[in-house]
Amino acid sequence: MPVNVALGHLSNAFMIATLIIYSLSVFAFAGDFAFGRPRRAAAVRGQQEARDREAALATVGAAPGIPGTSGSAAAGTAAPEASGGPGDPGVPAASGGGGAAGSMPEPAVPAFRAIRAAGRWVIAAVLLSSLGAAAHTTTVITRGLAVHRAPWGNMYEFVTALTCVAVLFFLYVLIRYQVWTLGVFVMGSIVVALGLAETLIYTAPGDLVPALQSYWLDIHVTAMTLATGIFFVAAVLGAVYLWTDRYTRRVAAGQATPGHGIIRRLPSIEQIDRLTYRTVVFGFPVWTFGVIAGGIWADQAWGRYWGWDPVETWAFITWVLYAAFLHARATAGWRGRRAHYVQLLGFTSLIFNVMVVQVFIAGLHSYSGVAG
Repeated sequence: MPVNVALGHLSNAFMIATLIIYSLSVFAFAGDFAFGRPRRAAAVRGQQEARDREAALATVGAAPGIPGTSGSAAAGTAAPEASGGPGDPGVPAASGGGGAAGSMPEPAVPAFRAIRAAGRWVIAAVLLSSLGAAAHTTTVITRGLAVHRAPWGNMYEFVTALTCVAVLFFLYVLIRYQVWTLGVFVMGSIVVALGLAETLIYTAPGDLVPALQSYWLDIHVTAMTLATGIFFVAAVLGAVYLWTDRYTRRVAAGQATPGHGIIRRLPSIEQIDRLTYRTVVFGFPVWTFGVIAGGIWADQAWGRYWGWDPVETWAFITWVLYAAFLHARATAGWRGRRAHYVQLLGFTSLIFNVMVVQVFIAGLHSYSGVAG
């Protein structure tokens, strides 16, 4: 069927609107850092920091191999200032707690009531992010309707779709766990990724190359798109973790001044660690299914399940790295900073596969459509 040009233009218009709205949401998240309502009274702050120190010490006692968990309490700097005491809507309850690996504290206040109580900047940021997500989803849907297929048949469509998944997933995390202060980092990264896609790899709506004209596009590429969007969020959280960990260690060594304005308002380093771990745990089975589905599609298209094609190989390398992160996170000696380096290496491998291998290395998957 011929491309619906009108729907293609509509999709492009919604993408521009999405970028504008997301940019405004980043501004609102940043405004919460700079001008948001005071996060807690002095008395409540003292009580919460005492609980954070006790929880951090308990965590160190249970798993001494976690680098950086004791530094936040000892230095008195990584205690989150993103909320008041228990029940304050700015941050999940027991944000500095240890707990079992991968466990996540439950919010003490219902999500939407928490948003209202968090202040006008948080309300504006969440509303703008939600509105942008609606426009972003409409962008993807209208693109699919314009080309009469799944809207991730080339590099531009893939990046557009995966960032949409990343935003929807992060909105769930943001509202479910009330981690407002992480919004500026994740949504800022989304704006950068979409801006680069619009300016560097934009591809007009068009037909698929013959190799992609299969119902397996809806299975294999959909799974890889979902997993990549989830891993995108995990990568941003991992970078925030490493930044917070580095600052905590510098304070502990007397090389930095305690009381960094941004870090004090972030969730605790332990909570960021657990949230990143949970995100990867959620995305890893989806990526695994995508790799398996790709092998089945390869057998139907090329007569073999595996042929060491460059894209296949790097997808497997990415799988191994994320599996190594999950194993490292479950092994006491490799938790914390070193495990997050492995996770970020996995995402680097994924991006290298998408942006370099598929574009510049000849192979059976060389149909990214960047030039198209």
